[in-house]
Formats: sequence, structure tokens, C-alpha cells
Amino acid sequence: MWGSATRTTHSREGETGHTKNSRERQEAHLRSQIVQTKLEGIADQARRYPDRVFTTLYYQIDDWMLHAAFREIKRDRAAGVDKRTAREYMRNLETNIASLYERLRTYTYRPHPVKRVWLEKEGNKKRPIGIPCLEDKIVGRAVSMLLESIYENDFHYFSYGFRPNRNQHMALKEIWDQCTYNNIRWIVDADVQGFFDSIDHKYLREILKHRMNDGRIRWLIDLWLKAGVWENGHVRGTKQGVAQGSVVSPILANIFLHTVLDDWFVKEIQPRLYGRSFIVRFCDDFLIGCEDERDARRIMKVLPKRFSRFNLTIHPEKTQLVKFCPPDIGKDISRQSTFDFLGFTHYWAKSLRGRWVIKRKTMAKRLRRCMRSIWIWCRENRHWSVPEQWRALCSKLRGHYIYYGIRCNYKMLEVVYEHTIKAWKRWLGRRTRSGQLSWEEFNRKIGDVFPLPRPRIIH
Repeated sequence: MWGSATRTTHSREGETGHTKNSRERQEAHLRSQIVQTKLEGIADQARRYPDRVFTTLYYQIDDWMLHAAFREIKRDRAAGVDKRTAREYMRNLETNIASLYERLRTYTYRPHPVKRVWLEKEGNKKRPIGIPCLEDKIVGRAVSMLLESIYENDFHYFSYGFRPNRNQHMALKEIWDQCTYNNIRWIVDADVQGFFDSIDHKYLREILKHRMNDGRIRWLIDLWLKAGVWENGHVRGTKQGVAQGSVVSPILANIFLHTVLDDWFVKEIQPRLYGRSFIVRFCDDFLIGCEDERDARRIMKVLPKRFSRFNLTIHPEKTQLVKFCPPDIGKDISRQSTFDFLGFTHYWAKSLRGRWVIKRKTMAKRLRRCMRSIWIWCRENRHWSVPEQWRALCSKLRGHYIYYGIRCNYKMLEVVYEHTIKAWKRWLGRRTRSGQLSWEEFNRKIGDVFPLPRPRIIH
């Protein structure tokens, strides 16, 4: 027995780097399985006892769960105010995770302010995005895993945003099915004004108490809510809202809107309606469909009042009631109402067999933004080598096709494809002595040698 133990010790001391890496991967896989088993146990309790309030969750955040959380976060993202990258953190991963766990265990953990950057939108508007520090992402992901285990059993099926095994295309399919098969003729297209920046901390805490009342988890959430925002070298305190870009923001937003909107609609609104109805929500974007016009107008009237109770505002200009039904024979099709949702314009049109069906195409605003960004990229990176530009453009087009490659949207994909070729030809031509490139020369030297991926329908 002692001899076998000695041989094992000597074999570990003399193992190669490949064997060591293999053993580390096995240990990481074992840790992940143990963490997953713990989360499944919490989910099972939440499923069996829907009225249970969880009060002891903090002790579940150990070094193994922090390791699992680190593996789930995206490591190629920009660094926060501490300028610490995931690559640097991985050099001494065990030591860093142990230090982070010790600070959590002794309640000396303090988050950094969220770095705020602004992204340009249509109409010369800007959208704020928060970049948290790496360790705040790790702890936030660990807390999100615990909250998801509880609330995934409470969330309704029509909530598709930032949830496991759900995406935008599932939400789009739900809308198509409901409007096609349930005789939906009226759409309440609603918009919450500045949702993430307007979440009331007091109401968020009260909502969390109904299902998760662990004081130490709430202490962590309060730390993140009050951490402040770092912008232009100054830290500004936050009295309301959650930072977009924070790891824990999506689950908190879903929990908040589950109470404000989802449960309220299912339990109080739908039983009082005359006809059939549905709701589809993707985080703070949602729309409501009704069969009866009276139901839609009642919802339009009561919706702002419901949100104002939680200090939220329904945008008066962007919220509208849309009559969405097949055009009557003889009427002008171009005047029929449409609505936009998740980057697509939904409209009625005739199929090849002459039947009225719902079709989707890329929103005009999204299409313009995509084409403009490709034009600017080709202009600013024309000094790159042709193979480098080709690989980057292929990646951009494939990413566009993966999201917008939906049935009936092939023509809009072709518009982007042809625009990309024109932009590429235009700015490659600026590298020549004459300042331009003929189509014959472009196809012979570039187009035939480095073909861009053609449009394809994925969904």
C-alpha cells in the first residue's frame, strides 16, 4: 500500500506539462460538475416550493463557484477602471481566486466603480454602457448563477431576454405563431423610457425579498448598486438604476419586470380581457397582442399607470397602438400598419401561393447603421493587407447573416452584401495611383481570389 502511494507521488512529480494540463482540466471539470449539482439542488427546491423564501445562499459562493463563474465570463472584453485583464488574472488564477474568496468570506470585498463609455445611436444620440472590473464580473456571475437557479422556475415562458437556452429568434417565432394562429389584430408596441437608468433601488430590494432574502447576497447587490460610475476621471454616485454592461444587471432587470409586467399581465389583465391575447418580452423590450380592439385600448390606458407605480415611464411618443391584420382586398398595401421588434419590421404580404402571411425584414434604421459602419471600416482600414481585410469583412458579413438571416429577409441581406463589395472596391481603389479601380480589375485581382460569403437564410 505504501509502495503504491510512493509511486503515485513520484509519478506526479515527474509528469510532463501535457499530463499536468490534462489533470488540471479534469479537476476543473469535476469542480464544474459539483457546482452544477449544487445549482440544480437549489433549482429543485425552488420548483417544489414555489412560495419558499431563500435565506441562506451566500455560503454557496466558495472558491469552486468562483472558478466556475470565471470560466463563464467573456475574457476578451475591455478592462474596467483597474485596467486588469483576464489574461493577467489567469497567470496566478488559483492565488487570485483564493484572495477574492477570502475577501468575500470576511466581508472586506468592495467593488470598483463601473467605467462608463458611450456608444453612438441613430439620430446623433448616445447610449451609456458600463464596463465593470474583472473581479466584480466574477462575483456578479456567481450571484447571477444562484439567482437564475431560483427565478428560472418563476419566470414566464414569454420572457426571452438573457435567459439560458433562449434567444431573440425564439421571441420572433412566438410573435409569428401568436399573430398567425390566434387571430391577433392589434399590437401594443410599448417602450420603457431609460429603463436601466430608472430602476428604483427601493422597489428592487422589496421585490427581491419575496423570493431571496439572504442579507449577505442583498449586501453584495447593494454594493454594486451604490458603487458609482467612473467617467472622465471622476466618480459619480448612483441613487437609481443599474449599469448596462454589468454581469448582474440582466437578471436583476428580469426579476424587476417579472413583477412589474409579466405577473401583473398574466394574473390581473388577461382574465379580464374579452378576446385572446399574448405578450412577448426581451428584457425591457416588449409588445402585447390582442384579438379585440377594446382590450388593446384598455391596456394602452392602464399600462403607463402600472409602470408609474414603480417610478418607470412609458415613452409617450414611441408607444403606439398598431392595427396589424391582412389588408382588405382593393386597399393600398403600402398604407398598412407595421411594427418593429428586435431589429425586424413585421408586415403582412402575400406568399407565392397568394395567401396573406406575416413577413419580417431588417429595420431600415438597422440597415442604414450596418451599411454606414461597413463603409467607415473600409475607409479607415484600407491600409491593411487584402487578406486581412477579407477575413475581417467575412466575419462581419457572417455575423450579420447569423442574426438577420431569417426567412423572407433575403433581399435585405443582398443589399448589405452588395454594399460591402462596393465599399471594399471604392476604398481599395484609393490605394492605386489613379485613385479608382474598375470592376473588371477588381473582380480579377480581388473578387475572384477573395470571395465574400454570399447571403444565406439561417433561421
